[in-house]
Amino acid sequence: MTQKINESPYASKIWLKSYDDHVKPELEFTINSIDQAFKDTTRKFPNSLCYDFQGSCATYQEAEKYVNSFANFLVENGIKKGDRIALNLPNSPQYIIALFGTFYAGCASTGVNFLLSPKEIVYQLKDSGAVAILTMDSLYEEKVREALATGETDVKRVITTNIADLIDLDPKMKEQLIKIGRIPFGKVEPVEGIKFFTFNEILANYPGDKSPDVKINPEEDVLLLQYTGGTTGLPKGAILTHRNLSCMLQIVEHWFGPAVNPGVDYYISGFPFFHLAGMQFCIQSIYNGASQVLVADPRDTNYISNKMKEYQGKITLMYNVSTLYIMLLSNRKFKKLDFSALNGFISGAAPFPSQAINEFEGLVGKGKLIEAYGMTEASPGVTMNPFLGPKKVGTVGVPFPSTEVKIVDVTDREKEVAIGEAGEIAIRGPQIFKGYWNKPEETKNALVDGWFYSGDVGIMDEDGYVTIVDRTKDMIIVGGFKVFSVEVDDKLNKHPAIELASTVGIPNPDRPGSEFVKLYVLLKKGYEASEETKNDILNYAKENLANYKIPKYIEFVKEMPLTSVGKVDKKLLRKS
Repeated sequence: MTQKINESPYASKIWLKSYDDHVKPELEFTINSIDQAFKDTTRKFPNSLCYDFQGSCATYQEAEKYVNSFANFLVENGIKKGDRIALNLPNSPQYIIALFGTFYAGCASTGVNFLLSPKEIVYQLKDSGAVAILTMDSLYEEKVREALATGETDVKRVITTNIADLIDLDPKMKEQLIKIGRIPFGKVEPVEGIKFFTFNEILANYPGDKSPDVKINPEEDVLLLQYTGGTTGLPKGAILTHRNLSCMLQIVEHWFGPAVNPGVDYYISGFPFFHLAGMQFCIQSIYNGASQVLVADPRDTNYISNKMKEYQGKITLMYNVSTLYIMLLSNRKFKKLDFSALNGFISGAAPFPSQAINEFEGLVGKGKLIEAYGMTEASPGVTMNPFLGPKKVGTVGVPFPSTEVKIVDVTDREKEVAIGEAGEIAIRGPQIFKGYWNKPEETKNALVDGWFYSGDVGIMDEDGYVTIVDRTKDMIIVGGFKVFSVEVDDKLNKHPAIELASTVGIPNPDRPGSEFVKLYVLLKKGYEASEETKNDILNYAKENLANYKIPKYIEFVKEMPLTSVGKVDKKLLRKS
């Protein structure tokens, strides 16, 4: 592409030269409602596997009967098109069934992180206006009942399920496993004014042969009310339409074009469905006609490795946060697997230390790790390293087709920074959300002339590859200088003693507005948390970092705090 005189490198889309040959700069989208993805795949591949959960499986034809039953239950119990349904459970068949049952009924889903406190659950239910919630019985007893008992939410219907409800188990065996605590179980004590149902009752009592007749407008109707992490203030509900996700599905399918084999592929992911990365990958799997190997506990690397061995030669894509890949690297079973059939290991939601990338690719195959970048507000994809072409280690790749990206000054959004300079990432494309639920001021600040200002700080190189250097909130200001914590983390993660490093800023009491750099370190096995090790890390920092970036304090931790998705929880580190 010839760049016009004085044309911005971002406007000229310098990244297009880095696309794989099969990838087009702009796509012609067919906008369908997302329920159609399940209907189409069921029609084309009725006998293909929809999911495997703990060895219990269902074909698309079998799963759609469950989906229809859930949708008919919603409609027949007075839940109207556009109502919000809260889903509060780990990755499971129940989640997929309820999710698409919600879509079939013309309702919107709001995923509730099962690690939230009762107070946080009240906030999300109240803010979203959810009228029903599906939750595990154990989660209901632990937290959800307390939240509903406040009387502050609009929830009038509660559906409870047990994690083993759709697992083929002898009833006596199930009872025994519950007794010894192998299967979580909770008592469901009702709350006045709310109707209660069980998931299995719904599947047994509502028709599964036909879906309800609901007309959906994919251009405007809300599909997901997806809450952000709340790392700065209260969580915000991002409004995502059927159109947003429909475009995202087509973009990702096009990106992996040669590797997509509908009705044949198997995918596996440890991302929780309440997080949009996991949710999108779940919907993408169904859109692509793939079979999902479900992972309820992403930290159970033995289970993941065993399932990958069981489906060796069939699994073609894997999607996880970087910390899970690093955990898998330490698992002997994972190291013994044959990865030849796996086309790609997608990594997103958190930086992947470059040293660990080299180690991981040394095991699974060069060029197989595909780093990506996105956020809830972008459905969630923005950039990805080419599937077939060169992958630049440490970058999150190039902008997707039909997607514009520019890097602007962090203090002046109207001013673009030069290629190679750091600034705030702004995105425009069909996957960008409509705004924040009930938050007009936040929406006005984030969305300007169709551009979404992400709050992420990044750099674009001359080939269009983007490197994430920080969140604006994680930047550390040292005597007026900007320190990007991601850069410091990445460099110090290369120290031979460090398993994982994470930097935060702590206030400098002598200079208001200035901070010190504090480094938290999780050591590798065999290294001692001693002053000698600390001095060695400090000397390494002095050799590899500018003076103002060198940590003032180093603290060893026995365990690095992680969010429910697997990112290092810097919010918790700042509080410690």
